[in-house]
Parts: sequence; C-alpha cells; structure tokens
Amino acid sequence: MYRKLLLSAAVCFSTSALFAASSLALAPPGGAQQKEVQPEIATGRTEIKSATAEKYMAVTANPHASAAAEQMLARGGSAVDAAIAAQLALSLVEPQSSGIGGGAFMLSYRADDNKLYSYDGRETAPMAVDENYFMRDGKPRGFLDAVIGGRSVGVPGVLRMLELAHKRDGKLPWKDLFQPAIQLAEQGFAISPRLYQLAAQLPRVAVRPAISAYLFGEDGKPLPVGHTLKNPEYAATLKLLAEQGVKPFYEGEIAEAIVAAVRNDPENPGVMTRKDLADYRAQEREPVCGDFLQYHWCGAQAPSSGGTTVGAMLGMLQHFPLEQYDVGSAELTHLFVEASELAFADRNTYSADPDFVAVPTAAMVDPEYLAERAKLIDPQRARPAIAGNPLGFAKNRRTAMSPELPNTSHLSIVDQYGNGVSMTTSIETGFGSRLMVKGFLLNNQLTDFSFVPTNADKQLVANRVQPGKRPRSSMSPTIVFNKDGSLRLLVGSPGGSRIIDYTARTILYHLVKGMPIAEAIAVGNITAIGYQVEVEPEALSQAAMEKLQAMGHKVVRKDLNSGIHAIALIDGKLLGGADTRREGSAVGR
Repeated sequence: MYRKLLLSAAVCFSTSALFAASSLALAPPGGAQQKEVQPEIATGRTEIKSATAEKYMAVTANPHASAAAEQMLARGGSAVDAAIAAQLALSLVEPQSSGIGGGAFMLSYRADDNKLYSYDGRETAPMAVDENYFMRDGKPRGFLDAVIGGRSVGVPGVLRMLELAHKRDGKLPWKDLFQPAIQLAEQGFAISPRLYQLAAQLPRVAVRPAISAYLFGEDGKPLPVGHTLKNPEYAATLKLLAEQGVKPFYEGEIAEAIVAAVRNDPENPGVMTRKDLADYRAQEREPVCGDFLQYHWCGAQAPSSGGTTVGAMLGMLQHFPLEQYDVGSAELTHLFVEASELAFADRNTYSADPDFVAVPTAAMVDPEYLAERAKLIDPQRARPAIAGNPLGFAKNRRTAMSPELPNTSHLSIVDQYGNGVSMTTSIETGFGSRLMVKGFLLNNQLTDFSFVPTNADKQLVANRVQPGKRPRSSMSPTIVFNKDGSLRLLVGSPGGSRIIDYTARTILYHLVKGMPIAEAIAVGNITAIGYQVEVEPEALSQAAMEKLQAMGHKVVRKDLNSGIHAIALIDGKLLGGADTRREGSAVGR
C-alpha cells in the first residue's frame, strides 16, 4: 500500500493547460511557437574545478561569494552563516542570477540533532492579482513583454528565509555576515567575462534607467571586462539590514522603494502594496525524502517540484542494472531519458503551491508507485510518457505547464561542525524584471505561473495566478545521506526546469558510476523535459546518438548551461566541484 499522505489544506482544483499555454506564452510576435529557452546563455567552459578539504568547504557560483562564505567558516560560523554571506555577495557580483530581490529554497542539516530542516523563501503573488493577470484581449502576453517591468515582480522571500534559518542554525552575529558584501560593494569588483557577455547578449537588459546607468556606459554598451564596478547604494542597503534586520526591507524605506518601482513602472506597472511586503512569511516545510540504492536522499517539497521529480527519477532508475551501462552509452542515456519524461509527466500534472492545491507529495515518490512506473520503461525503445495515478489523483488532474525560466544560482556548504546547506536561489530570467532598487534587482517570478488560467474545456490550471500564491519552481537543492545518517552529497543547479535533470544526472554519475564529483559535474549534460532529448556536444558519440534515434528518441545537440555545485563526503574528506560552465569555485580548509 502507498504511504499515508497528509494533504495540505485547500481545495483540489482540476488542472490543465497545457503545453499549448506555455508555448503561446513564449511565442514571438509573429505567432510561431518556440521551445523553452534557457534562462542564461552559455559563455564557454573552463578546466575542471575541484577542491579537497578536511574541516569545511564552500562551493558557490562566484569566487567572491565563495570567499565570503569561507570567511564566515574560518571564524567558526555555521553553514547557514556562510550561505547568508555568500548570498549577499552573489546579489552583487552575479546580479543576473539571484539576489535579495528574489527567492530561494534551502536545506539545512543540523549535525547536533541529526535533523534536516527545509526552508521555503519562494516569492508570492500580490493580493491584488487575479487569474487573468498575464492575459490581454483573451490571449496570454508574450513572455518578455510580461517579464520586463513591475508586473512580473513577486514579493521577495529570500531575506525572510535567511532570517528564519539564521535564528535556528546561525552561530555568528547577523550583522557580521554582511561585512564581506558591504566591503566588496564599496571597494568594487572587476566585471567578469560572464557578467559582461550576459549584459551584452541577453535581450532588453538596459531598458530601465537604473540598470542602464549601473551596467552600461554613456555609449550604451556594457561596461567592459575588468572594469571596477562599485555599488554604494547596495552597500547602504546592506548596512541598514545588518543593523536593523530585515524589517526595513519588508516594512520600512526599502519596502517603500520596492513598491514605488513596481507600481510606477512607466510601461508595465504591477499591483504590489506595502501590505504585501509586510505580510510576507518564509515557511518551514518538511523535506521530501526517499531511498536510492544504499543511500537516502532529501529535497525541497512543493511549491518546488525539484524534490519529487529528482526523487522519482532516482526511484525508477534503481530498478535497472545501472552498473552494466557506461556513462555516455545509448543504453544508460535511454533509461535516464525515459525516467525523466515519466517524472516530468507527474510533475507537470500535480506540482503547485500546496497551500492552494492538494499535492500528493509522498505518493509521487512512494517506492511501490515508482516500481510500477519503472515497469513502463522499455529498455529497448522510447515510449510516450503520461502522468501516473498516485492515490487516485489522475482522475482530477490534467497536465499543466508554465513558461518557468528561472535564472538561478546554487551553493553547497559544509562547516566544521558537520552541518550542511544546499541552497538554490533565483530572480528568474537573466537580470529579472530589469528593475533595480536600492542597488539590487527585483525578480520576475510571477511569470513562473501559468499565463492561461483554464484549458480549452474551462478547467482551472493548478499553477494559475492567485493572490498570495507561490509559483511552482524547479529548484532542486538536494542532500544525500549514507544509510547511517551521515552526509554523503550536497548538490543542486540553476537552469530552469532542466535543473531537475542536471541534479539527477550528477547524482547518478557520482553515486552509481563512481565518477569523482567534479568530473560528474563537468561531463556532458543530458535533458529530457517533455518534447525532445537534448545533449551537450561532448555527451554522446555519434554512434550513441544514432542508436538513441533508432530507439525512437528525437535527439539534438546543444550547449546546456547548468551551474552544478556540489560537495561529496568520502572517508572523512570534503570533495568539492564547481561547474565548468560558469565562474564558480570550491574553497575549503
């Protein structure tokens, strides 16, 4: 029998809508549909980046953020202390990806009580929205038209989440965690090649005065690589938050500036109010967990779809003789792809904000259910993937999708006390809403909702816009334990809905195929999220590609811009790996 499921309160709505809704929302002006794009462009690869330590380690998406985290760890700070310092630095040096104007999910393992805590800092919709918020003249708005400006901004949650985590899991004084980022904002940092390329190549970045004045010169071109970029406004914001806590952000002068920017946007104003900010609360939720071979994994539950979808993939894959197949083989890739498509069928059907829609979290990763799902995988040929029927939910649900292009960052940290943090943080697309307030960018997370509230049969979409609701996310912070309860692996990635496959593939290659963690991160990505199989150019040989196609897969080669950051714990050593596709680093002692 399936495990007993405790459903969150709220009415169980019929869902829908649909690959068509997503495609329409992303359609260019001419009306032709396009596939889901990646939130950040690829900017090349570096050499494999790894580190080994015995005492503590931090792996983040930028060397400045890793250094800020390491400072806190060296002073005796906890993994949560280090994560806060890293996030504040990332908001400055990687503004296109995450920041205090966005949201996050954090897993925090406490060694002293051998317990894992899960914190939800996902943004919420303002109370004045309605389900037609992204509709115009009966049709969904174009994606970029919806993104840019105040209309796309959700109530930021990351600071409330960090405050909640620090109260329980922090060791250093709150104000001390701000000092590295304050110093960096005042003294300046060199613009990196990646930041420059994203400012130059992502669409419509310099469309609002504040971001244009910050990142672009008088000639309208992005400031060059190596230019020392200072941000005194952000330093002032951090000083205020360091001294007074997060209250000024949610109820004081920063809140006033956020609301003014959102509501007074000249082209695309939003409806956020001071009360929306003041009422925001981060939530502690039970992590979603399960077994994979001799390991025990945990992830974030809804409104993140990462935990259940990564877990479902692993739960299905363990029913196959994975040890017989090589990395890069058509056989292993086929199994991975089929498991991904089955897991995504469930994810697209059932995942949404559990405070608004009943989500069958436990049933989606129940071992007996996943064993039955695994039987749908034919080792020799591709099959269409349809949603399953966990606890009879299928009779009430239909598949739903949203544009969801979260531009994101992931960090993994282990401290000297044995505590660990796996945290994924986002402002959605590259440079978010393009609105810059008090030195930081505001998110565009409301575009993670389905733009279309009903399907063709007028059935309500689970992930539609509603007042106070949190949009579905693919952020997948994951922690894997040995069966004795000790930490084994902390991992996650940015990358929109592809996050799930990036994370699952890394776990599979490291834990099952025995690849060192840095190599498992660097090897070619493979994704299958519903309409084709995407592989990085080096991931598969031409022979493997042809064999997959003969099995019935549509396979395309393309750069897949992950940002996987992980720490493996083996024989008393901390082994860190930073993604070669981005500019991160692994540091420790």
